[in-house]
Amino acid sequence: MAILNVNPTRMELTNLKGKLSTATRGHKLLKDKRDELMREFIDLVRENKEVRREVEAGIAKANQHMAIARSVMSDESLNVALMLPMQEMSLDISEKNVMSVNIPVFDIQYKTADENDIYSYGYAFTSSDLDDAVKALSDIMPKMMRLAEIEKSCQLMAAEIEKTRRRVNALEHVLIPNYQDTIRYIRMKLDENERANTTRLMKVKDMMLEEAHHYSEREQ
Repeated sequence: MAILNVNPTRMELTNLKGKLSTATRGHKLLKDKRDELMREFIDLVRENKEVRREVEAGIAKANQHMAIARSVMSDESLNVALMLPMQEMSLDISEKNVMSVNIPVFDIQYKTADENDIYSYGYAFTSSDLDDAVKALSDIMPKMMRLAEIEKSCQLMAAEIEKTRRRVNALEHVLIPNYQDTIRYIRMKLDENERANTTRLMKVKDMMLEEAHHYSEREQ
């Protein structure tokens, strides 16, 4: 690993120890965040698979009834029947924070509470299959909104997981090892300096003792 370009001093050693401790804590927190995001993501993927299956089945059912209705009704009669809908749907969008990821929350609001308002026509001149098609689409609409909500949430979570994974890898394989190697390098340099100082002090002591011995001999 690369050694950071720092002066091998005790102050720098203390600073690097603090940075290493912070990086280690950050690495653990990011790993916990990544693991929790993965758990949430997998749960959403499983729900997405189930909801998509239900939505596709509901759309296929509505298309089947609509095809039969069109075969027994003229295009003009069908257009007139669906021209003025009585029911309206609006969508309120809010956000929910999951591990620092703001995922959408869709809330469906209907113009009226009467379930029969989904039929914008009388029953006298329309096919029962048209009723079934309209009912199938009405029933599947909340699941379609939930599917859109899940898929957008999965997209946002996948991006956050990838970003968190890169940060974890950078800390685990680059920053923390660099700090560790630099700390070992500074310790080695400090030990070398300490041994060199000890050696110099011993030499100075020997020189002083030898000089004192010569001085004593001259005095005699």
